[in-house]
Amino acid sequence: MAENKRKRKLQDENRSEAETIIEIFQNHAGRPGKIMAGIFKGQYLRIVLSGLSYIVKHSAAWVMPIIISRIITNLTLHGAQAWPGIIRSLLVLLLLVLLNIPFNYLHVHFRSRALRSVESKLRLAIVEKLQLLSIPYHHSMQSGRLQSKMIRDVEAVQTLSEQLVQNTLNIGINIMVALIVTAKSNLTIFVFFLVTIPFASLLIRAFRRPIEEKNQAFRREMEKTSADFAEMEEMITVTRAHALEKVETERIKKQADSVAQEGYRLDIIQANFGSVSWAIFQCFQLLTLGFSAYLSIQGRIPVGNLVLYQSYFTTLVNQVTALIALVPLMAKGFESIRSLTELFSSGDVEEYEGKKALDRLQGQIRFEDLSFTYPGESDPTIQDLNLDVKPGQSVAFVGESGSGKSTIMNLLIGFLKADQGRLWIDGIDSEELDFRSFRKQISVVPQDPILFSATLRENITYGNPHVTDEALDRVIKASSLEHFVASLEDGLDTYIHEGGSNLSGGQRQRIAIARALIRNPRLIIFDEATSALDSISEKQVLESLDHLIQGRTSFIVAHRISTIRKADKICVLDQGRIVEEGTYDELMARKGLFAKMQSIQAGQGLN
Repeated sequence: MAENKRKRKLQDENRSEAETIIEIFQNHAGRPGKIMAGIFKGQYLRIVLSGLSYIVKHSAAWVMPIIISRIITNLTLHGAQAWPGIIRSLLVLLLLVLLNIPFNYLHVHFRSRALRSVESKLRLAIVEKLQLLSIPYHHSMQSGRLQSKMIRDVEAVQTLSEQLVQNTLNIGINIMVALIVTAKSNLTIFVFFLVTIPFASLLIRAFRRPIEEKNQAFRREMEKTSADFAEMEEMITVTRAHALEKVETERIKKQADSVAQEGYRLDIIQANFGSVSWAIFQCFQLLTLGFSAYLSIQGRIPVGNLVLYQSYFTTLVNQVTALIALVPLMAKGFESIRSLTELFSSGDVEEYEGKKALDRLQGQIRFEDLSFTYPGESDPTIQDLNLDVKPGQSVAFVGESGSGKSTIMNLLIGFLKADQGRLWIDGIDSEELDFRSFRKQISVVPQDPILFSATLRENITYGNPHVTDEALDRVIKASSLEHFVASLEDGLDTYIHEGGSNLSGGQRQRIAIARALIRNPRLIIFDEATSALDSISEKQVLESLDHLIQGRTSFIVAHRISTIRKADKICVLDQGRIVEEGTYDELMARKGLFAKMQSIQAGQGLN
């Protein structure tokens, strides 16, 4: 029992703050209030200290109506004899005013620390969740929608948090002070004050649902706009190349008009809510002014209390109005919480808890009766795949587009899971394997190298910041990048544009190979990385490839047969099946599908 408690405590300590945030959203889905309370756990002390600082710093505003009321009453009753009491009251008020400066700083300090901490943890939780979600999820979800959740939804939750922490505290304390002071002074006026609260509740109930619905519609349109804009940016070269600027502009214009229309509907409902509530409470204030004036004429209250009641009723009205004004913000924030809950509650994640870690990859791979069908497709992409790969072997896959070459690589990396059959890695069933330990020991050179906005050095050493200069030099030579780097004015410190747009295709591929080599992988995957290159660039990349695969298990997906002449084993795919297998010479001697493909490519000048 004690051992179990110790283990649970250790697990809680090891759980990251991001994981805790994710669990809160998952456990309280559909209950935004519970989620807000949960994500602020650990910040309660700061919020309390912020509230106490607020009470001290704002005390001058509460005391001032009382002092003004007493000064007016004393002047009315005692004239010049009231002067000593007035001086004392003013000194007290001056002290409270001066206290506002340090305690306002403390109020903002504690509040901001709490809010910014939660905001940071929330963004980190989104990043961590995105890293756990499967690759098919990322492919199915538009990147613009995910960006909207990261930026707009977190910003809305942060704004909601700020309003709840700051305004609800301010509103609650101000209403309490106004009611307490009024109740002690005159119970009849106190009843007038109380009547405003149920009216506020009725207004909130009447407008809450329409505001929530309009916020939901607006949020969805904003997400779609973000996704459409991201697609437009990705397609910009295609658009410009075919003079389709007007078509694309019109497409985005229609979406922008939809956002504007939903935004207009949201603005109107919020404006009606604000104006109706303001008019009702002003009527209450006029009624209170008239009634307190009548009581003063009757001699039932001092004339100075007119100022006291009006000041506190104005405070009450302002605070209730502020409370009502929170409703649209809360609706927007709660809608963003629901949006984030969709992300955090997604079960399409890679689970590795309790699975075996691979300490040192040997590179022995076996595909056993493997079949896979993409969701929504009727025909399988991979059918009954059987293949044994020994450590250090180079295996190439060739075939027509759609024959399943890249799908096999995605199954090997663990991005996809087979519907039937088994994948064995160093004798371990992939279903029992922690793929993260496997991926740390492999490298992938994709068809379209992914380069980011940073220096050439940072692009090559991505994920390996402590690489020595000697190791980096060796990799540059092995990747045939030596002359290219020497030609650059800033060498390895040359800034690479996003996607490597200031580089040629061959240069990008060789940088991707250098990035793969710097990891010193035990297994390498080379996915059609020369299909879009000219013959000179292809030759340079193939020279780099020879260095890359030496002594390593390697899988080469190729469209051009010239790429895979030196492979130990060539697998010819047709409709997801291996129809031929052997070395280049063996397959050519059979005069089957591989030889036919070779002949066609030779006729097209692709060899």
